Amino acid sequence: EYTGTLEPFVGAKDLILHLIGRIGVSGALYRALEFCGPVIDGLSIEGRMTMANMAIEAGGKVGLFPADEKTLAYCKAAGRSGDKALKADPGAVYEQELSLNVSGMQPQVACPHQPDKVKGVDEVTGISVDQAVIGSCTNGRIEDLREAAAVLKGRKVSKRVRLIVLPATPRIWRQAMDEGLFSIFMDAGAIVGPPTCGPCLGGHMGILAGGERCIATTNRNFRGRMGSLESEVYLANPAV
Repeated sequence: EYTGTLEPFVGAKDLILHLIGRIGVSGALYRALEFCGPVIDGLSIEGRMTMANMAIEAGGKVGLFPADEKTLAYCKAAGRSGDKALKADPGAVYEQELSLNVSGMQPQVACPHQPDKVKGVDEVTGISVDQAVIGSCTNGRIEDLREAAAVLKGRKVSKRVRLIVLPATPRIWRQAMDEGLFSIFMDAGAIVGPPTCGPCLGGHMGILAGGERCIATTNRNFRGRMGSLESEVYLANPAV
């Protein structure tokens, strides 16, 4: 259960990283994680998808959210019909209940080489990176790209850093292009790629060499995940 008020630049990715940092990568092993509370109610469906996506990083089999009016509206817009609101029964019994007050919480960063090595962003300042990746199935949705563009607008990427932007789907890719986000990214010096997993699983478009360090909106940062066993991956939200 998440309560409190989110600070600027803090969102769904931070909520799930904070939880993983608290319970560990085996904290929900072979269990279901159910998310609720006023902070969850305020999240977009895209934000909830980000959290559900990373339930597995705590060992979970599934990440569950109440199907509320926001969910039903999202399904209807996608062409579905007949869906009904659904939430936990009153008095439902759980193996464990956690309450997390996120007021005042900083953006969270998972340090190498596990998603539960989580620190506030102020604790990792001064660490240089060779690459930044915005995208993937975890944070490649349109609201993620808008958030990144808002930070990048009018700024330039360091000449020694590769910034790679990978929208999650062809539809999101086209929407980002139509909204002018690609111009902002390219003016900043970013590389805009096709919808793809890309470097997230060591596939292509940003494979790390030995000694390189990357900050990414992807979902896991195990040793060798993006390439060389001698590289490092930090996980964070699109604004970070």
